Amino acid sequence: MKEVVAGVDIGGTNTKIGFVDAQGAILAEGGLPTADYELAEHFVTALDSKIREMMTGHKDLKIIGIGIGAPNANFNKGTIELATNLNWKGIVPLVEMTERQTGLKARITNDANAAALGEMIFGAAKGVKDFIILTLGTGLGSGIVIDGEVVCGHTGFAGELGHMIMVEGGRECGCGRRGCLETYASATGLVRTVLELLSDSREESVLRDMKSSEITSRMVSEAAAAGDDIAVEALDRTAHMIALGIANSVIFSSPEKIFLFGGLAQAGAAIIEPVRKYADELVQPIFRGTFTVMPSGLPEARAAILGASALIWKDAN
Repeated sequence: MKEVVAGVDIGGTNTKIGFVDAQGAILAEGGLPTADYELAEHFVTALDSKIREMMTGHKDLKIIGIGIGAPNANFNKGTIELATNLNWKGIVPLVEMTERQTGLKARITNDANAAALGEMIFGAAKGVKDFIILTLGTGLGSGIVIDGEVVCGHTGFAGELGHMIMVEGGRECGCGRRGCLETYASATGLVRTVLELLSDSREESVLRDMKSSEITSRMVSEAAAAGDDIAVEALDRTAHMIALGIANSVIFSSPEKIFLFGGLAQAGAAIIEPVRKYADELVQPIFRGTFTVMPSGLPEARAAILGASALIWKDAN
């Protein structure tokens, strides 16, 4: 029988499930509508049923555990805590509930830490003991690995680089503070920078005639590639802020590699090259040339499932 891990990616709307083998191949996929379950207990029952249903067509597979990636997940406690985009309020002991329901070992962590584990087990960080992954999506998530272990801290919530304050009194952040890195260095932050530039100048731009609610980071990247000055400036400012966050982070963890992942990272060289340049300029001289900024080695569409499964595979290897 082939051993697999059930990788579970819990999102506010939908949950994705995949059976992942030790080489990172996804042998079966399924899903659940997360938002349909008002109570976590009902969700866990449905998750168990879905996994059993998926197993009916794969009698040759043996599940050795369930790895879960979720917002506001606490690896230390096995809980989801105060997640604003889920129906389940308060502190939810999801690992305990899942193990009781399924009879299988379960582990949980947040999305970015799962991405870090996925990068380490299945991606471009194989054999790398010290690295950081930045997930550049709607917000900015981060996973920090030091000496082969994901940094969680005594609370279980360490390593949220997206909430380092970069500009005191700056842009309002969803965490309730102002000037956090993710308000500048994320897909949403890029669009906010475009809107500020459009407001502050009369320069021509293909983005000027669009409704602000319609502008996306992909559109900005495409406009920049076509030579649109506003888009080029916005992308450059975003790259500079990402690099500043990296320069500050390198001081405490001295990583060998820094991986950029997520929608904004899909801009490729247009974002990675200036980030490399600015990081080299901004970092403390003693660290110059000691790390590499590079794209993630995980396929974006399946990274969350791979990362969640790595929670179990890391212990199994």
